[in-house]
Amino acid sequence: MDKMNTALNKRKEESYKIFDKIAPTYDALNLVLSMGVDKYWRTKFLNHLPQVKNIQALDLATGTGDVPLVLINDPNVKNVTGNDLSSGMIKFGRKKIKKKNKENKIHLTIGDAMNIQASDNSYDLVTISFGIRNFSDPFKSLCEIQRVLKPGGRLLILEFSMPSFWAIRIPYLIYFRFILPLIGNFFSKHKDAYKYLNETVEQFPYGQDFTNLLTKAGLNNSKYTEYTFGLATMYQGDK
Repeated sequence: MDKMNTALNKRKEESYKIFDKIAPTYDALNLVLSMGVDKYWRTKFLNHLPQVKNIQALDLATGTGDVPLVLINDPNVKNVTGNDLSSGMIKFGRKKIKKKNKENKIHLTIGDAMNIQASDNSYDLVTISFGIRNFSDPFKSLCEIQRVLKPGGRLLILEFSMPSFWAIRIPYLIYFRFILPLIGNFFSKHKDAYKYLNETVEQFPYGQDFTNLLTKAGLNNSKYTEYTFGLATMYQGDK
């Protein structure tokens, strides 16, 4: 098991290269493989925003910019910076934002979530959607996020998790281990991208275990909310 985790962590260090390759099919496959529920989950960010005006937000592992496009719909969100190591994903995200005429409020840039290029106390809100499980050192990223959040700022992380109820968990694992990788790898034309993504989900410390990491990184009032029988979980921590 240790050898498997070591190999997986090694792949995480260069996971942006996988996303570069699957970027052209990423949005379409997300829609199909999640049956559209991923869009529903992302709207849940709007239920957990800090209660302040003119929110300056940072979305890490932003991919093609789905979360910034959700956040900017809230009247209290002034602007969103999206940050990702994959230049391929950023390229497609910029096209989406331009098409929706949101270039004046959303800016996508290439950057590392474990070495955030921002001053201390810069953002009211930091978000991550289905990305932190790909980080080779999630705790390092959490510490960086705590640094760049303003006092009173909030971190929100949406991530896959393992359902506890067996009647949901068993078919979920069958789908994630066998069906999703088969479909995803075929249509993305990548030999094992979606098998890798499945492995990161199963390795990830979800629920209270991950909430404890938020507290360890110096965030307060850390808690989590499960969605869709525990298939996805929203984590929240305040500075």
